[in-house]
Amino acid sequence: MTQPPFVDAHHHVWDLSVRDQGWITGEELAPLRRTFTLADLEPEARAAGVGATVLVQTVTVAEETPEFLELAAGSGLVSGVVGWTDLTAPDVAGTLAALRGLPGGELLVGIRHQVQAEADPRWLLRPDVLRGLRAVAAAGLAYDLIVLPHQLPAAVRAAALVPGLTFVLDHAGKPPVAQRRTHPWADGLRALAALPNTVCKLSGLVTEADPRTWTAEDLRPYTDTVIDAFGPERLMFGSDWPVCRLAASYADVLDTARTLTAGLGEDGQRAVFSATARRVYGLGGPT
Repeated sequence: MTQPPFVDAHHHVWDLSVRDQGWITGEELAPLRRTFTLADLEPEARAAGVGATVLVQTVTVAEETPEFLELAAGSGLVSGVVGWTDLTAPDVAGTLAALRGLPGGELLVGIRHQVQAEADPRWLLRPDVLRGLRAVAAAGLAYDLIVLPHQLPAAVRAAALVPGLTFVLDHAGKPPVAQRRTHPWADGLRALAALPNTVCKLSGLVTEADPRTWTAEDLRPYTDTVIDAFGPERLMFGSDWPVCRLAASYADVLDTARTLTAGLGEDGQRAVFSATARRVYGLGGPT
């Protein structure tokens, strides 16, 4: 690809002095138990040729999204924020409008909820959740799906029931890379991709593999499935920084993604590494 800057459509930041990240538990996640800021990210992103990013929520706390919007407003790197709001609340539309009225509110591009942590595999199909999803659609925002493979059937049904909403599948639906299995994940992924209002992030795969021994070829069966199902026009790259640091550097994640998408040619890679994210999230800039 000869047209930087790239867009990183999925990364996080957190400040442990402001708020605990309750999901960072156990020895395997210990390297993440520190504060990560945009000042930490920016040198790595710029060195890799990234000119715009999307900052994604990490916890289901209402205060985080306003903080992220203000952070993005003061950043020359963050072009969009995927925030959180309680989809089951009675006035989701009002909450979204209020968020857009805050400093940086124009940078709100999507909403996400930690569906992967919900015990009910059909959580997305609850009537109150569907009502909330319709409010997200009415606000002109996207909805990021963070689900596990067994939750993909409900995601498929939800996307069918709310056709006016663009559903963005994070981390390709978290396939079992370390177990070297593709089914039933691949079936659920293809069913989701069959719906026109869905797109997918090529992100988070290095930490689904064995973090110590993974290679690009370990990821290829999964990326090939995703590419075949969605095509480059509905795929976007995301680093999943700093979580990716458990398995790889920022540069390695980007280089691996470029290697695995090399067969798409220049136009296909331009879509994956810039145009799709700019179009789906309304980031502006060249597509």
